Parts: sequence; C-alpha cells; structure tokens
Amino acid sequence: MFLADIDIKKALQVGDLYIKDFEEARLQPASYDILLGNQFIVTDPHATPFVDPAKGILPKTKEIFIPDGGEFMLHPSVSVLGSSHDFFGASNKYLIHLSGKSSLARIGLMVHNTAGIVNPGHYLNITLELCNLSSVPIILRPKMKIAQLLFSMLTSPTQQEYSKTGSYSDKNHGTVAGIFKQVQAPHIPYGTDQQAS
Repeated sequence: MFLADIDIKKALQVGDLYIKDFEEARLQPASYDILLGNQFIVTDPHATPFVDPAKGILPKTKEIFIPDGGEFMLHPSVSVLGSSHDFFGASNKYLIHLSGKSSLARIGLMVHNTAGIVNPGHYLNITLELCNLSSVPIILRPKMKIAQLLFSMLTSPTQQEYSKTGSYSDKNHGTVAGIFKQVQAPHIPYGTDQQAS
C-alpha cells in the first residue's frame, strides 16, 4: 500500500520517514520529487577493456564534481552513477521506491536500471544509475528534479536491520564494488542530521 501525501507528512512528523530539508512544494499526491546531486562516477573506457562481475573485475572509474550552476553532459548510450541531492530514509516499517519522472523518460533519460528500492532502516543520498537512451546528449544540472520517491508500509516491521545485512549499508554515495564486499556498518543514530554530515 503506497502512502498518500497526507500519510507521507504524518510519517515524517512521527519520524518513521526522514527527508532532510523537506520541501512541501515537491510533495506530489502520492510521491516526493528528489533533486540531482553534484557527484558523478564515470567509467574510463580506455582503462576498462571489459568487466567480469563473476570474477570481481570492475570498471575503472573516476569521480566528477559539478558545482551548482554547472552542467554535466550525458552522451548517448552512456551510463554513469550519480547521486541525489536529497538525504532520506525510513524506519523498519516502510519501504521506499525510486521511480523516474515521465518528463525525463520521454527524452530518453533512465535514472535507475534495477536498483529501485531503499530498504527499511537505510538512510542515504541514493545512487542513481543514469543512462542516456536517446540519440543526442542530455545536459544534467545539479538540483534539477531527477526522480521521485514512493513510500509503502510493510505488513510488519522488519526483524533484520539493513545496517547489519546490506551490501551498501556503509555507502552514502555511488559505488561500483559494493556487490563484491559484505560489510557491517557502525551503529549510527539514523534519521538525524548527524548521519548526513
């Protein structure tokens, strides 16, 4: 069951959902618009002859920071990792779904390939799997509306904590190698501004 706008606000008020610097203007009838961040991770094609996930052979990447007001040009058929400007998460009662925006999908921009959920108990600036499916470059700008979040209530609170079981539990921004390394995150008081610093 997805939450309506009024229920999203109620969950924020009691602390079951957390969105740093929440703006009601971005709240839709059953979703919340999130903004693009400043960081991108791009693959170096000259240093990456091939990728073999089964053997842990990963692409060689570099991180690019685009300042506010700057532009990032995403070329056709290219995939990069980005991140949301917004820091958010949910208690163990809720699951967060990431969805693209139709206005961007219509120009060929995909914002996630398969990683479209945020597990209960995970607080982060979400990694975006950005891909240009069109035949022309797409210009991206930090703090443009890039995707939307939908929130659903679980039938019961989870018994497992994502901070102890998740492959990316200690990652707040984009990473390529998380699927090959299981980590245990330190205990952090989730849902506080301390986590975002």
